[in-house]
Amino acid sequence: MFRASITLRKPIHQVLFLKSKITHLSTMGGGDIGQMAVDTSARITALRHLMRKVENELHAYIIPTDDQHASEYVADCDARRAYISGFTGSAGVAIVSLDQANLFTDGRYFLQASQQLDSNWHLQKQGLKDVPTWQEYLEKVEFSDGARIGVDPTLISASEAKSLSGKLGGKGMKLVPIMKNLVDQVWGSSRPPRPASKIYPLDIKYTGQSSTDKLTAIRKELEKHNAFAIVVNMLDEVAWLFNLRASDIAFNPVFFAYAIVTKTHATLFLNENQIDGDVLVHLGPHVSLRPYDEIFSHIEELRAMPNDDGDSKILLSKQASWALLKAIGEDGAAVVSSPIADAKAIKNAVEIEGFRQCHIRDGAALAQYFSWLEEQLNNGAQLTESQVADKLESFRSKLDSFKGLSFPTISSTGPNGAIIHYAPDPNNSAIVRKDQLYLCDSGGQYFDGTTDVTRTWHFGTPTTREIRAFTRVLQGHIAIDTTIFPEGTSGFLIDVFARRALWQDGLGEPFDGEQHGTGHGVGHFLNVHEGPQGIGTRIAYNDISLKVGMTLSNEPGYYADNEFGIRIENVCIVKKAETPNHFEDRGYLTFEHLTMCPIDSKLVDVELLTKGERDWLNNYHAEVIQKVKPLLVSFGDTRAVAWLERECQPI
Repeated sequence: MFRASITLRKPIHQVLFLKSKITHLSTMGGGDIGQMAVDTSARITALRHLMRKVENELHAYIIPTDDQHASEYVADCDARRAYISGFTGSAGVAIVSLDQANLFTDGRYFLQASQQLDSNWHLQKQGLKDVPTWQEYLEKVEFSDGARIGVDPTLISASEAKSLSGKLGGKGMKLVPIMKNLVDQVWGSSRPPRPASKIYPLDIKYTGQSSTDKLTAIRKELEKHNAFAIVVNMLDEVAWLFNLRASDIAFNPVFFAYAIVTKTHATLFLNENQIDGDVLVHLGPHVSLRPYDEIFSHIEELRAMPNDDGDSKILLSKQASWALLKAIGEDGAAVVSSPIADAKAIKNAVEIEGFRQCHIRDGAALAQYFSWLEEQLNNGAQLTESQVADKLESFRSKLDSFKGLSFPTISSTGPNGAIIHYAPDPNNSAIVRKDQLYLCDSGGQYFDGTTDVTRTWHFGTPTTREIRAFTRVLQGHIAIDTTIFPEGTSGFLIDVFARRALWQDGLGEPFDGEQHGTGHGVGHFLNVHEGPQGIGTRIAYNDISLKVGMTLSNEPGYYADNEFGIRIENVCIVKKAETPNHFEDRGYLTFEHLTMCPIDSKLVDVELLTKGERDWLNNYHAEVIQKVKPLLVSFGDTRAVAWLERECQPI
């Protein structure tokens, strides 16, 4: 699953994680996509009434997707853009002026947005020719001189606010921080409460490093930057730094919190009703607890404290909100790439071994699922995309250390597979058919790691066109898996390897940074999408070199609108490569694949493959058999064993 492509996925039953009450993209009979739009007339009218009541009036109001922690997934209480617009995709910005309402999103969500937006909204398809970004729209729209553009400063990054303020100022307009969110006021008492799941420690046998050691390392970063404190605002960074987990946001084992780390102490800002004595013992005496809402007042206290070392700066990450920057003051803040994100991205030996083991267990569940699904379809069963996704979860739920899904399962048959971030509606989804390609993108959360795997199957007789497209995707997957590159190389530079075979047939997306990328970082029992590393056409990926210990997905794909979708995804880890030469002693890197699930050989045109590519597929399948079969045997699942042996036969 890719999140250079951030997506909304269907929440289904989980062991631990909270469910998310989200409006889903529906699938009508026969595979046509349909979604009833929400009538937003009253909501927009109420919002405009509040805009006029703000001092000096607002001429437009920005509603981002993000919560105050720049989370990819948001809790129900923070789904403000979805509430005001009716569009539930996980990427987009709404802008409501006194006479227009615009929703800006990218190519992953054009179809979904066109179906979910009612007549009050104009869909702005970012990335298409002559369609502005939401920032460009604000610059170009004909507001009167002195127009005021409002935004909740906790929901926009400090860097974005600074850039936008400068551009608007050049047009005689002003970006205005509105601390009391206007959409929340419209939402009123029907707005869901903030989640408060139990917070628990994650044992060092899974983390491989104590929280004390992590804090020591971060304090060294303070010294490098001549800073006396750092404010930690990203939820996965807080969870990683303190070796704590919870389930405040569906599919992500995190909790709502901020942290401030100084050279001598650390303070966690959270809901203390979520912790017990085990957490207090785990944190020890050098971590203080304060209420979640006191983060801004504590920053003011911190600024007022005497500082004998002469260090005057407080570090903020580039994802920190405008509100945090305003609380510190621009003169007192240093905005940097998060040293916690950089440290978290590189997995230690314990985490790496955990990744290996959880992917083997996950592979066993996938073998059970796909063998079951094939048998059901051969027996003529009429099963919906949603029903079979739930069956996959039931297989995973029986595995050791399973804690829930890492994202809602993308279970898509035929034309629905072309919707990259498709989410089947439990109440109205298509029947999985033997004569169509079936794309399944799924993952699990385990104490020892996080999985994310996509396989595309055909349970009948695929067409020549489907086979050729699948083979080209497989060649791109193999190219990434086997590439060797010098240290210092970015994921931006190697992305083209995933597209080369598709481009040979005139297939695949352009290299324009707007569409589906090739790989995203993967957290360790944390968010399935993790920065800063990635493989894709986003120019930001060129700023991050791939390093030993980074985990990424490898998931090239091809999507034929209204026909079918193909994606092959493994999680891999960056490792040292052995080469016969060592130019300038730079060192070379390559990947180790972790995902253990067969690839559908009936969809492969062997004549298109080179000998090296055939060897790769045969060796991969031999590895899957060797690692997964013993677990299936221990389960006593003879059907899955037979299926695995057949699917892993050499070509």
